[in-house]
Amino acid sequence: MTETDWVIGRNGEGAAVVRYLPGERAGRPWADLLEVVDGSGGTDPVEFVRTEMAGWVVSGTAELGRALLDHGATVLRHAHVMRRDLVVDAPPADWAGAPLRDGLRAVPCDRAPEEVFAAWRAAFAPGHPDHFAGDDRQALAERLTPLLAGEVIGPVLPSSLLAVDADDRVVAGLILTHRDGVPWVGDVFRHPELGYRGLGADLLRLTVADAAERGLAEVQLAVTEGNPARRLYASLGFELLTTALTVIVPEQEQAPARSNIP
Repeated sequence: MTETDWVIGRNGEGAAVVRYLPGERAGRPWADLLEVVDGSGGTDPVEFVRTEMAGWVVSGTAELGRALLDHGATVLRHAHVMRRDLVVDAPPADWAGAPLRDGLRAVPCDRAPEEVFAAWRAAFAPGHPDHFAGDDRQALAERLTPLLAGEVIGPVLPSSLLAVDADDRVVAGLILTHRDGVPWVGDVFRHPELGYRGLGADLLRLTVADAAERGLAEVQLAVTEGNPARRLYASLGFELLTTALTVIVPEQEQAPARSNIP
C-alpha cells in the first residue's frame, strides 16, 4: 500500500487523529487497518471513533477494539494475522509441484463461482467461526463471487489453486489475493463431507511454494479466534504478526457531523 491509499481522520482543529484504509463491510463504511496517529492532537482516539465513525465497521488493534467494546461496540471478527517469510525461510523443495492425494488434481482458480460454491459453503458450515449466516443465495452473491472477482480483498493471484476430483468437481481450494501490496490468503476450504483430510495443508504448501518461485517475499493470512486451522498454519511456518478486532461502532441518536472524515 502507498501513503496515498490512507485516509486521515482529523479533529476539529485539523490535527490528525487516526488513519485507515477505506472500504465497505457488512453494508457499512469500513475503516480497515485503523491506526492511531502519534500525538493524536490531544484527542482521545476512542472518543473520536465513537463520534466521527458512529455506525461504521472498524478494524484495528485488539486494544482499540476492546476499548470500543467497553462503549457498546459489537464484535464482527476477532482474528490473528500470521505471516510466512518466503525469503528468510524459503519453502522446502518438496513442497513445489507435489501431486495431490487420492487422484485429485490441482488446477488454476479460474472456475465460475457457482462451480466453487458447494465446497466453499460446506467448509464454513454452521458452527464454524467463519460461517456466513445468510442463505446460500446471499453467501454466493455477497461473499464468494466478490472474493473471486477481486472485489473484497484484492485481485486473485495466479498461485491460487482448486482441487478437483475425477469428475472435475471442485472439492477444495485456496484463494490467494493481493491485499494492498501483500499476498494474502483470502480463504482455504475443503468440502468436509467428501473426506480428503489434510488437503487444505497440501494446497497451502503448493501455493506457498509457487508464490516463492514467482518471487513473492511473503504470504499473510488472518485466522479467526477459535479456528483450529491456526495450529496448521503455525506448523507450516506462519508466525503471529498481530491480533486484530473488527467491531461495529454503535450508532448515536444524534451523531455529530462527519465533516472531519474525508
